[in-house]
Amino acid sequence: MKKILFLSLFMIAFSCGNKKEVTQVAEVSCGQCKFGLDSEDGCSLAVRLDDKAYFVDGFNIDDFGDAHDEKIGFCNVVRKGEITGKVVDGRFVASSLKIVE
Repeated sequence: MKKILFLSLFMIAFSCGNKKEVTQVAEVSCGQCKFGLDSEDGCSLAVRLDDKAYFVDGFNIDDFGDAHDEKIGFCNVVRKGEITGKVVDGRFVASSLKIVE
């Protein structure tokens, strides 16, 4: 009986610690070129939430056009996007991303 109670409490505590996905409008751009991230080589999509930048998993930097385009490229401009996902192990795991600007 104690094992069942302990296991139940552990599962409840663990499930409460998992953050749910959130949807918000945030800055989206190249992590290296615009947000100063340096833990990856090359150009990678990133999002800035509450003044902290995270690399994005689930979308590629070229999914929204050429990353080096002078007017819309993420390596040249910071754009606004409605993004849904959650931070996992220091990265933003996105399930949707829509550019709003």
